[in-house]
Amino acid sequence: MTQLETLTERLQGCYSGAVYDVLRGRDLPSQTLPEYIRPLDPKLKLAGPVFTIDGKRDDSLSAHESLLRWCELLSKAPGNSVLVCQPNDHTLAYMGELSAETLAYKKVLGYVVDGGCRDSAFIESLGFPVFCKYFTPVDVVGKWAPTALGAPIQVGHVTVHTGDYVLADRDGIVVIPGAIASEVVQETEEVLRKENLVRKAILQGTDPVQAYLRYGKF
Repeated sequence: MTQLETLTERLQGCYSGAVYDVLRGRDLPSQTLPEYIRPLDPKLKLAGPVFTIDGKRDDSLSAHESLLRWCELLSKAPGNSVLVCQPNDHTLAYMGELSAETLAYKKVLGYVVDGGCRDSAFIESLGFPVFCKYFTPVDVVGKWAPTALGAPIQVGHVTVHTGDYVLADRDGIVVIPGAIASEVVQETEEVLRKENLVRKAILQGTDPVQAYLRYGKF
């Protein structure tokens, strides 16, 4: 297992609230993506290094050209990464069944989009994690194409870079700057350890004030 895969696995064992607390403690309280981006399946968690996608609507595209450029995007998507897409449009679906099947086969970990999704029942049955803003049957054919892969994108108030790490669960999505990802994961694991001690103390009858003062966490 590579170092990146190990960090991904460790981050997968965390939860978004704890990661947020650590980032807030580092004076980075604004690393959460918009709350309207929700999981297709709330039972699935998504963690891993980011690969970014930027794009725009272009109604002058032919069906062939738009589909070709979409397939090129799928071809270039790296395995063991989380795709984060800023389509700069809020009318179309930017994920569907065949695309999800393709990405899952390529071992892409999941997909986060500030836009829509379709074929949601099929994707849910695949177990491929998708976080999106809305659902619509209207796809990208003849209407949209990617403009940049791997470049910084803006999602809400967060600038997302390829190489950052993301943790997405039913509570929300946090983005960890790549340069501090390992440190943040380690600190989050310590938070989880302390929370377990607090939980154990509470269940053994310790007053919550005393539990907080003892462990400095609640």
